[in-house]
Amino acid sequence: MGLRSVLDDLAPHFEKDGKLQSLYPLYEAIDTALYTPGQITAGGSHIRDNLNLKRIMITVWFCAFIPVFVGSYFVGFNANEAMQAMGQTSLEGWRGFFINGLVSYDPTSVWDCVMHGMAYFVPLYVVVFVTGILAELWFASKRGHEINEGYFVTSILFTLTLPPSIPLWMAAVGVVFGVVVAKEVFGGTGKNFLNPALTGRAFLYFAYPAQMSGDAVWVAVDGYTKATPLGNAAIGEAYGVEWTQAFLGIMPGSLGETSTLAILIAGALLCATRIASWRVMAGVFLGMTLTASLFNMIPSSNPMFAMPFYWHLVLGGFAFGAIFMATDPVSAAMTDTGRWYYGILIGFMCVLIRVVNPAFPEGMMLAILFGNLFAPLMDHFVVQSNIKRRLARG
Repeated sequence: MGLRSVLDDLAPHFEKDGKLQSLYPLYEAIDTALYTPGQITAGGSHIRDNLNLKRIMITVWFCAFIPVFVGSYFVGFNANEAMQAMGQTSLEGWRGFFINGLVSYDPTSVWDCVMHGMAYFVPLYVVVFVTGILAELWFASKRGHEINEGYFVTSILFTLTLPPSIPLWMAAVGVVFGVVVAKEVFGGTGKNFLNPALTGRAFLYFAYPAQMSGDAVWVAVDGYTKATPLGNAAIGEAYGVEWTQAFLGIMPGSLGETSTLAILIAGALLCATRIASWRVMAGVFLGMTLTASLFNMIPSSNPMFAMPFYWHLVLGGFAFGAIFMATDPVSAAMTDTGRWYYGILIGFMCVLIRVVNPAFPEGMMLAILFGNLFAPLMDHFVVQSNIKRRLARG
């Protein structure tokens, strides 16, 4: 008996009047994730291509694993270097129980670095995924709508924005807040105007600042502190890394935000598959470059005024936000012209927050959420402008 037959036999139990009808959204999510939905458009009058929500979200999810593996390597690399400096030869706690026999914590070993980093990413991602999907399942069962593949993307992007050593319970609270407040209360996927992953991260940042910022959260070793290059720059100190090192990701930071190279490779794949809008990406980079260059021309005692655009590119969450977060097809602008304005606004706001607000050197998260708020307004003016122009021609 094949898997298709098993699912078909189970279907009556989850459908209307079945014993498990309240869990139908869960059954439907598993079924459509494995197979093409049984109910599809019969005609071809409205079909433009073969892309659907499942293909879009799964493609983004797979592309996100490029910064996952590269970021995990550098999380392990930083942790192994710190352990070596502190004279530690084994990892304590439950993580050590699983990997002490597999690795020797050598920073020169790719295996040791990847496995050590994965010891932080995998548990965090499992907790985030399970907690968030349960929240979505509860809302789906109450409202009678399906669970779609959008949460695959939300869960992995949210995880990649977190410090590696964040408590697991805190990550669970953050993702539930993002899913419920930023998406489900507005009706679910396609109806939210804020990015759920960034909303959850913003909640954690303001609710638990000690676990989301500071020098003690970026390297996954207890008792070891090291500032990020962006944090050093904000207080006028040397970045601590060369630009090439920052571009590759050899620096402390969130799980998936350090390697600009890995992020740009993923971005190229998203553009090649036409999943993400290159106009949004280009607008973000353009807005950042112009704003940073403008600040460079203004004399100031604030060291952030002098930071050139190519350093803004590789520090903090700028690249990750521009490629994965700003291009969210639901919360971003929909019109081509609106996407340019939307991207430029995000790039401008990111640099403005980084430079003008010394207490908050990382501005990408707030810049994207700010852009989300204005995206519908931008699309409105673009559409109205097109209507007026066509009426004038007629």
